[in-house]
Amino acid sequence: MRGRWIERWDPENETFWRETGERIARRNLLFSVLSEHIGFSIWTLWSVMVLFMGPEYGIDPAGKFALIAVATLVGAVIRVPYTFAVARFGGRNWTVLSAMALLVPTGAAYAVMEPGTSYSTFLLVAALTGVGGGNFASSMTNINAFFPLHKKGWALGLNAGGGNIGVPVVQLVGLLVIGTAGAAHPRIVLGVYIPLIVLAAVCAALFMDNLAPVRNDTGAAKEAVRDAHTWIMACLYIGTFGSFIGYSFAFGLVLQTQFGRTPLQAASLTFIGPLLGSLIRPVGGSLADRYGGARITLWNFAAMAAATSVVVYASVTESLAVFLVGFTSLFVLSGLGNGSTYKMIPAIFRSKAYASGLEGEAAEAYGRRLSGAAMGLIGAVGAVGGLGINLAFRQSFQTAGTGTAAFVAFLVYYAVCLTVTRAVYLRRPAGVPATRQLSYSEV
Repeated sequence: MRGRWIERWDPENETFWRETGERIARRNLLFSVLSEHIGFSIWTLWSVMVLFMGPEYGIDPAGKFALIAVATLVGAVIRVPYTFAVARFGGRNWTVLSAMALLVPTGAAYAVMEPGTSYSTFLLVAALTGVGGGNFASSMTNINAFFPLHKKGWALGLNAGGGNIGVPVVQLVGLLVIGTAGAAHPRIVLGVYIPLIVLAAVCAALFMDNLAPVRNDTGAAKEAVRDAHTWIMACLYIGTFGSFIGYSFAFGLVLQTQFGRTPLQAASLTFIGPLLGSLIRPVGGSLADRYGGARITLWNFAAMAAATSVVVYASVTESLAVFLVGFTSLFVLSGLGNGSTYKMIPAIFRSKAYASGLEGEAAEAYGRRLSGAAMGLIGAVGAVGGLGINLAFRQSFQTAGTGTAAFVAFLVYYAVCLTVTRAVYLRRPAGVPATRQLSYSEV
């Protein structure tokens, strides 16, 4: 696909950014958010479709869980190739292609969403929605290249937050259809999204740009895989984004199973947490821009551990009100942490460049190159963490009848993340020359 290519891009140059770069970057960010938002909605589509699947479909709760799980898994794995597609095809071009690809799972669901369809067909169609999860990785990699370091936290937070809102929005659309047309009309939801997918693709084609300096570099991918910071940050991202997406899928099921809420009662609450977590993600990025991503991430994991303790207490005492307060707080904190952890990634690789002796544009180029490659891997592992959360809930309910054991496991994991953040990114090692350290004030 031929498209508009910008040959020179230097966002760290203040004059270039003020006179040219900022306007172009903001325009690309706007339409990137639109496409990613639709992608998240399609990725989580089956968390809504299962609400329409009554007894006439012949699928038990475990089968419905599997539909959701396969979409989560495919969406996680596909993030890796989507990350490198931006450099191969161009950010604008790939946004158009990835948006149009959403028509495949949406159209397939429209065709099969009726009683009598085989379960294997439903499973295949649910797996197709994983392409929506891939949109996040390519979108974040693309936007990362447009903005200077001191703006990346805000930009990446806004891009991801606008995408994450696709989760509660598709849930609200599903609830609106159930409340008005009834549970026998799931195709209305799909009919709403098909024209929106086309709109996102057309807008990307008309208003976005490709950056020529961002070229395909398999060496960057290999370096990112070998770098320990990629995997350390992936573990931290499991704690933030893994929590967000895992809790988004599981919230309604926990309310039904542990607190006896009806499907409609549970569904009327499930969108609140994802909505708040999505809205606050840009705040996490902005706070990281101001105070440092590692510092915000550290305190955020401490707060997540505290909120999880509240949830454990509510689970043991069977207090729904306390549970809702604690669980909603977890959503908010996971969104905040999503913004701060993603801000850390470009700062880490930029700091490594300066610590190794690189300077100026050479250091900036190294940071953009490695952080762009690492983001896809980190995003993929974080999304797999969401699958792990759902499996932990399933095991906990199967063995004990409550989610308490799962929450205790999550509490331990948040404590580990807090310890790792402090040890790796905030504690200055003794005896190491300052020029060879990471710039902790920026990370």
